[in-house]
Amino acid sequence: MDISKYIDYTLLAPTSTERSIIDLCHTAIKNGYYSVCVSSSYVPLAKQLLEKSGIKICSVIGFPLGAMATSAKVYEAKQAINDGADEIEMVMNLGYLKSKNYVSVLKDISDVKLAIGNKTLKVILEVSELNKNEIIKACEIILDANADFIKTSSGFSKSGATLTVVKIIKKTVKFGIKICASGGISDYETAKKYIDIGVSRITASSGFKIKQPV
Repeated sequence: MDISKYIDYTLLAPTSTERSIIDLCHTAIKNGYYSVCVSSSYVPLAKQLLEKSGIKICSVIGFPLGAMATSAKVYEAKQAINDGADEIEMVMNLGYLKSKNYVSVLKDISDVKLAIGNKTLKVILEVSELNKNEIIKACEIILDANADFIKTSSGFSKSGATLTVVKIIKKTVKFGIKICASGGISDYETAKKYIDIGVSRITASSGFKIKQPV
């Protein structure tokens, strides 16, 4: 099974240099990955490097905490799209969710989706910070906000995707939204397990072993 088109190849470390973004893009081209995911400041560079490659550019906003004002997320998302991003990843405001301020959680996501129109929006949950009921409620809100993907982790929390959590998300959303598994996925075998249970994208970073075992 060729999983290259499932891969969002990601580099979001605060110390990422221009050279490391160049290497990221070249590796993505070499392996035929679906997209690269970078901080919004590096979207113009990625756009220049990936022109005519067919590889999508994803930009994170409100990253990694998700606690920024909605207006700030909207501005950053619009700027990233203007700079050449095809997809936006935003972090859910977990403080609002845990406060049961569901109206503000919904507005936060809906306003970003409205701002980017038909561009793809992924919403990051940070599943390691949520209990089962919170995950289910978060998924329901993301569905209501018309986002395109639920993503399990930013990679900056204590842990990421698990097969159990993805199954909970899948059961909640059924076929209403796509799922991106993120966090701790570093090889072909693990990635395939997630794809087999219905994940549409896999977040992978440097060192990911894409090759199928012989």
